[in-house]
Amino acid sequence: MRNRETLKLPPQGEVEAFSRLLLAWSATGGRTDLPWQRDPTPYRVWVSEIMLQQTQVATVTPYFERFMARFPDVSTLAAAPLDDVLELWSGLGYYARGRNLHRAARAIRDGHGGVFPEDLEAVMALPGIGRSTAGAVLSLSLGQRHPILDGNVKRVLCRYFAVEGWPGRSAVAGRLWQLAEALTPTGTPGRFNQAMMDLGAIVCVRTRPRCGECPLRAGCAARATGRMEAFPHRKPRRPKPERSVQMLILQDPSGDLLLEQRPPQGIWGGLLGFPELPVNGDIDAWCREHAAESPGRVTRLAPRRHVFTHFMLHIHPVRVFLNNPARRLMEGGRWVWYNPRLPRTGGVSAPVARLLDEIGDSGQEGGAA
Repeated sequence: MRNRETLKLPPQGEVEAFSRLLLAWSATGGRTDLPWQRDPTPYRVWVSEIMLQQTQVATVTPYFERFMARFPDVSTLAAAPLDDVLELWSGLGYYARGRNLHRAARAIRDGHGGVFPEDLEAVMALPGIGRSTAGAVLSLSLGQRHPILDGNVKRVLCRYFAVEGWPGRSAVAGRLWQLAEALTPTGTPGRFNQAMMDLGAIVCVRTRPRCGECPLRAGCAARATGRMEAFPHRKPRRPKPERSVQMLILQDPSGDLLLEQRPPQGIWGGLLGFPELPVNGDIDAWCREHAAESPGRVTRLAPRRHVFTHFMLHIHPVRVFLNNPARRLMEGGRWVWYNPRLPRTGGVSAPVARLLDEIGDSGQEGGAA
C-alpha cells in the first residue's frame, strides 16, 4: 500500500490519464453554472472561495448573490463600513472571514490601485488568503497554473493514493501539495482544479462515496483495498473545551433591547450582541452600574449551546426588564437600543439572531422558557 513515507510522484502516464479521465467526467458531471462561474473575475471568485471555506455551496449561493448585489467590486467593498459587510455575513458563520475580506479589499485599494493582484505571492499576502485560496482564485479566474488543496481535493488525493496520516500534519500536507503540483496540468489548470473540487463534493464524498460513478475508480488505492472511508485520516480527538456565559437581554418599557458592539477581534468580532456576564455574575450590580437602576423583573430563558471549531459555548439567556433605565448612559459608543419590531439591521451572530426572533415572537412581556 502506498503511504506518505514511500509514495513517489506518479509517472507521467498516470498523471496524464488522471487528468484526462477527470476532465472528461467534469464535462457532464461537474458543476458549470454556479453564480461565481458566470463572469469569473478574480474579485467574484475570491469572494466565493472565502465564503465556501467550511460552508456548503447551497448555503453560500444566496449569500454570494446578495453580497455581489451590494458590493459588486473591490472598490465598493473597500469603501463600505465593516458593519455593512458583517450585516450581509450574518448567519454564514466564521465571521473572521468577513472581517478579513473587508481588510483585504482595503489593502487592494490602498496597495494595488483597486485592482486584484495577479501574482500568487501578492495574493497570499492579503488578509485571510492562504496558498490554496490564492491558487484557486488565480487558476479559476485567470487560468494560471497553481495547485489547490481544499478539503475536497485532500479527500480525493488521500483516497486515490492511500495517503496515511491526518492532513493537518505538516508532513502529510506537504505530501499532498507535492501530488497536487504534479497532477495539475499546464493547459487547463482552472478546469482541472474545479473538477477536483467537484469530484470531492459530488462523488468522493466524506461518507458513502459513490465509487461506481468515479472516473478515477480504476486507479484508486483506497477502493482497491476497500478502505475508502478510512481516508483521509481523522484529526486525533481531544476533548473540546467548554465555556459558559450569561447573555443579558435587557428590555426597556418601550420594548427596545440593548445590544453592544463586540470588539473587532475575538469571538463574533465586530458583531452586535447582548451584554455578557460570567455565569455567576451579579445581574443587579451590572444594571445599577450601567442603567442606574435595579432590574424590575428577571426571567431565565432555556439554556442553549453553540459549538465553535475549538470549543463549546453554553449560553444562559436572562431576560431583564428595566422600568426606567438611564438610556443616556447607554447610548452611543458600543451600545445601541434595538427595536425588535423593525427589520433587523447590523450583523449579529446566529445565537443572538435566534434570541431576537424568540423575543419578537413572544412579545414585550414574554416569560421564561
